[in-house]
Amino acid sequence: MGLFGKQLTPQEQWRSWKLHLRSEMRKLERQIMHIEREEQKVKRSIRETAKAGQRSALKILAIELVRSKKAKERLHSSRAQMNSVMMAMQAQMAQQKVAQGFQKSAEIMSIMQDAIKLPEIHETMMEMGKEMTRAGIIEEMLDDVMDTVDDEDIEEQADEEVDKILDEILGEQFARAGKVATTTAVAREKEEEANSVEKRLAQLGEM
Repeated sequence: MGLFGKQLTPQEQWRSWKLHLRSEMRKLERQIMHIEREEQKVKRSIRETAKAGQRSALKILAIELVRSKKAKERLHSSRAQMNSVMMAMQAQMAQQKVAQGFQKSAEIMSIMQDAIKLPEIHETMMEMGKEMTRAGIIEEMLDDVMDTVDDEDIEEQADEEVDKILDEILGEQFARAGKVATTTAVAREKEEEANSVEKRLAQLGEM
């Protein structure tokens, strides 16, 4: 339904949904970029904290990083679900050129039902679902949302993040130590060569 109660044609309704979906997908992309920037800050803090030997603070930062990654995964899933809806609707519109009006679609129904489970897009997809129900594309959806409580293994994942970063730091230190050892060995070798040359020159002077 458009402004002043005007009934939208299927093409107009599709364009409205497509614009709305693209707008919401761009918002998700911006959120993902923001999370990635914050992740880099947390990773730097974790490295600094690890080098300072602050184990308790390290665990807190690692848990924050794990939660951040989970949030980013949900945003990626949300964007993928929205894109799936748009692709399925695109196929529906291609068929609509032959048939008159929208046709019921089990595929769109399934995708929409999965999409509303994601907290990040629940309200948006529920509203769109109501419009699709009125348009006759899907049946009325069950209002279902995925539990956002952190997984029980978040502590274990945080420990894994800590171990991974500590391994990286140790690897870098070993690499630097190896480079210093190599440089020292080369310098010692050159010094020995120089001494050998000097000895030979001295021996020549005595002859």
